Amino acid sequence: MSPDDEALERPLSMSRERFERIYKTIRDRICLLEYGPGERLAEEDLGREFHVSRTPIRRVLSRLESEGLLESRHGVGTFVTDVDLDSLAQVYQLRMELAELMGKLDPIPRSEADLIRVRALLARCDDLLRRPDAHGYARLNMDFFQELGAMIGNAPLREITERLYYLTTRIWLKSVPHLNLPDEIVVFRREMADILAAMEIGDLEAVGYIRRSHISMSVKRMQRYPDGKSA
Repeated sequence: MSPDDEALERPLSMSRERFERIYKTIRDRICLLEYGPGERLAEEDLGREFHVSRTPIRRVLSRLESEGLLESRHGVGTFVTDVDLDSLAQVYQLRMELAELMGKLDPIPRSEADLIRVRALLARCDDLLRRPDAHGYARLNMDFFQELGAMIGNAPLREITERLYYLTTRIWLKSVPHLNLPDEIVVFRREMADILAAMEIGDLEAVGYIRRSHISMSVKRMQRYPDGKSA
């Protein structure tokens, strides 16, 4: 690559990195209910916060809309969508089926560095058991999902798995008032420990089966509470 080509590549790379950083920040805020359902996201406010023009903000919001996290109302603005268990029941079914595939379609072996990060997440879960916190649990769940996503070697599978996860993750937080948070953390810790054990011996196919089982059990627990369907 010539010096001129490198000079062109750097701004493009910086632009992509900035886009991804803004996208992930806003996505996480939506998924952690920091932006609540129905809340309007103003391009000008976000532009000031992230120190960018409205153009990249508009691109980010458009992507989030395509993923079902936002909706644009002509002449009014862009709003955070709402979610409930009933409307996303088929999405959960698909997530369960896809979970099995993560350990079958070109999974990426876990290195010692990968395992160290998962062990650190398990330690964070132990801290949560001592001081239960719904927001902290949701953040831990998202961080753990990122570790699972890094294991998926099949690019289309990874893309759709991520999209469906972030589409449904808010449902659990909305159901928290109807759930026993300490019990939820105990169950999640068991999932993490089982998956870590499978990773340590290199049985990545087992990781997919464990993940599927826990998604299924999570849905069943939320379905116990009639109010939880609409939260």
